[in-house]
Amino acid sequence: MKYKLIAIDMDGTLLNSENEISKRNREALYKATKQGVYVVLTTGRILPSAIYYGKSINLDNPIIACNGAIISNGGTKDIIYENKMSFDSSKKVVELANKYDIHFHFYDKSTFYTKKVSEETEQYYFSFQDSLKKQGIEFRILENVMETLETIKPNVYKFIFVEDDEDKLSSFRKEISSIKGINISSSWHNNLEVMNEGVSKGSGLEYLCRELNIEKSQIVAIGDNENDISMLKIAGLAVAMENGDDIIKEYSHIVTHTNDEDGVARVIEEHILNS
Repeated sequence: MKYKLIAIDMDGTLLNSENEISKRNREALYKATKQGVYVVLTTGRILPSAIYYGKSINLDNPIIACNGAIISNGGTKDIIYENKMSFDSSKKVVELANKYDIHFHFYDKSTFYTKKVSEETEQYYFSFQDSLKKQGIEFRILENVMETLETIKPNVYKFIFVEDDEDKLSSFRKEISSIKGINISSSWHNNLEVMNEGVSKGSGLEYLCRELNIEKSQIVAIGDNENDISMLKIAGLAVAMENGDDIIKEYSHIVTHTNDEDGVARVIEEHILNS
């Protein structure tokens, strides 16, 4: 068998615009696993969210979450790899976010932390809690982020910063890039994602493939945005979604259909099931 592992991004890739996995995608994933291919959800999402979707399609393969900062075994919360941020790096990141007055949230293993929300965003976040609870994610709104970092000392795997002002976000990215010990990426036009130095989907995927004795040439990687580039770079078959950013298409061998047109299933059907 030419390909032994499929690494699949979730948002904008496996999930359609309704945040659902289509019937055709489900069937293709099921058939691939029956042929002995590992199907690995490789996402920027917090771990319980990835596990939730994995269980919905009966996947029991490892899961790469938080952009590679944490890897669980067999679709469970049993951690086989983790690379958390240091307190010093987290502190510097929060201080800079406060300076720019940019909204952010961050993840530990199963908790979604956000700084105190404004009146404009309060309704969104409180309705968002229902979705998080459904996925087994604890939700905490913090009065003082720095105090929480110092007293609770959560294992921080990823920060996400959200800002619609492109100039402000660009300036923030330029300045935050000077902080040592972190890695920066993005999964959408209005966000930045910050992890520990060396953390990426690609590095997480390399670790997992070493454990599974799978060569890079035997990997299919499918994604739609900047934070997927690292895994496309190491894949034997790098696939970009048609709905993805132009930048990721530069790193792909092929471009498949959109996430609303079963792009993931089409790749699996052509290059794995019919090969």
